[in-house]
Amino acid sequence: MLLCPSQRYISLVFRTMSSVAERTVICEEFGKDKAVITLNRQKALNAINLDMVRQIYAAMKKWQDNKSLVIIKGAGEKSFCAGGDVRAIVENGPVDSSRNFFREEYRLNELIGSYKPDYVAIIDGITMGGGVGLSVHGKYRVATERTMFAMPETAIGLFPDVGGGYFLPRLPGKLGLFLGLTGYRLKGKDVQKAGIATHYVESKNVEALERELITASNSSDIVDTLNKFNVKDNSDFILANELKQINDCFDASTVETIFANLEKDGSQWAINTLNSLKKMSPTSLKVTKKQLDLGRQRDLRNCLKVEYRMAVHSVIDSDFKEGVRAVLIDRDQNPTWNPSTLSEVTDSQVDRFFGPLPDGDELVFDDEVKSNL
Repeated sequence: MLLCPSQRYISLVFRTMSSVAERTVICEEFGKDKAVITLNRQKALNAINLDMVRQIYAAMKKWQDNKSLVIIKGAGEKSFCAGGDVRAIVENGPVDSSRNFFREEYRLNELIGSYKPDYVAIIDGITMGGGVGLSVHGKYRVATERTMFAMPETAIGLFPDVGGGYFLPRLPGKLGLFLGLTGYRLKGKDVQKAGIATHYVESKNVEALERELITASNSSDIVDTLNKFNVKDNSDFILANELKQINDCFDASTVETIFANLEKDGSQWAINTLNSLKKMSPTSLKVTKKQLDLGRQRDLRNCLKVEYRMAVHSVIDSDFKEGVRAVLIDRDQNPTWNPSTLSEVTDSQVDRFFGPLPDGDELVFDDEVKSNL
């Protein structure tokens, strides 16, 4: 009996389930020109580590010139990808180990941003940090009612990396700066309304969407399929009533001025936002502000090069380890930031994160290596 394409897809998935259940990244090919990457680390909410980054990168490089579509998704119903495994980065100790993770993660982010095949990220569930980097730079990002987006890095003494310096400043008004500084969480349809997702699909229809994408004949069919499943919604964005305040309060040259604007505003929203910001690393707030200001004028590749410097400097000396300890290891939620106040964070301390690395080992992409040979 001959099977139709969708039946063959279901059959193949069923046959491979038991053999790949223990793998952290499942790479499957369908026909000659389609492929699916599944993050399969459910107990860790599909958080990515260096080994996973390497698996994804290798598969995508292999498929770059012979696939028309690559889909990436997370196993289970809770999470697409909850971020990079920053706890492992801190606990592994040596700077070189951390450097390797950031270098290879950012190279993967750049590959996604310039990928030749159509790239569809199904961000069903938690999508934070590294998970944002695996999705937001791709051509299509499909959110569901279970999607929860956030860039919460300032709470752990880091900054919104994985290209956050590129995509956050390009959101409407000062929304990206607000999200990057506060770590505010967007859910469901609001992820699309913010301009982070390109489509919104009900989770019960995700499998059907994937089946039809796998059988699409060309890029036009892919667009038609995504639009077919896309749920049109006319409800207001969750921050619609606060957008003017966000634009007014966060339109400032310094973080101190943002604080002053929020104090002057005095509304409950402003008070809550100010209280949230006061919990973050003061250094991270200032570093993030500068990162996003610079990123507005730079392309993704150059943003990632700067962020690599920032990440390595963060591992060498910053609030990063203390933030991870307080939030993810000891979970006392009581980090001791150094410096502890905005006024104590000097311009030279902020500038250090953007300066050359001590050993000159900067982030280099594949084509740059080849051009120097």
